[in-house]
Amino acid sequence: MLRDYFNKQAEIWDKTASETDSAKLAKLAAQIELHPGDVVLDVGTGTGVFLHYILQRIGTQGHIYALDIAEKMLARAQQKHPQKNIKFICASVEEIPLPADTCNAVICYSSFPHFSDKPLALREMKRVLKKGGVLFIGHTSSREHINHIHSHHEMTVHDLLPDAVEMTQLLSSTGFIGVKVVETPESYMATGRKT
Repeated sequence: MLRDYFNKQAEIWDKTASETDSAKLAKLAAQIELHPGDVVLDVGTGTGVFLHYILQRIGTQGHIYALDIAEKMLARAQQKHPQKNIKFICASVEEIPLPADTCNAVICYSSFPHFSDKPLALREMKRVLKKGGVLFIGHTSSREHINHIHSHHEMTVHDLLPDAVEMTQLLSSTGFIGVKVVETPESYMATGRKT
């Protein structure tokens, strides 16, 4: 059902729901530990709003796997980003079709609340990370704002972003170390590292 919802939203998403403030997106991307040549999994890539900012950090030698459950969202992202070093994958975060120890970083920009089984999703994301790799969960709005929006739509009423305590517990119980959660009136960031 969530796949159908996002497929229906694909054509209007960039005009109605995605972040348009490039300064906010660049600021968020600057918080992620990325290096030229890194391999990155962008989970819930949607229409590819965040791909440009990842590419700026990893360069042409880096590689992005852009994953989403909605094929129409991915089609929009692919139209906007024809770069050869991006591979678009239609799949669920709960069954990522990548080998273990593939990525230097896994990014969930504006997607984490929509994962129906968050512990399973975290285990899968950890599996595909290389040793020492980083998971980054980020939003360019506050948790309160995101949860308010989601709670007023039938399809997303249960898709809530955990508070700092719950997110810390989720990441720690899944085996991430160096967990950090930062909430501000303008943004939300959570990070953890694979041992």
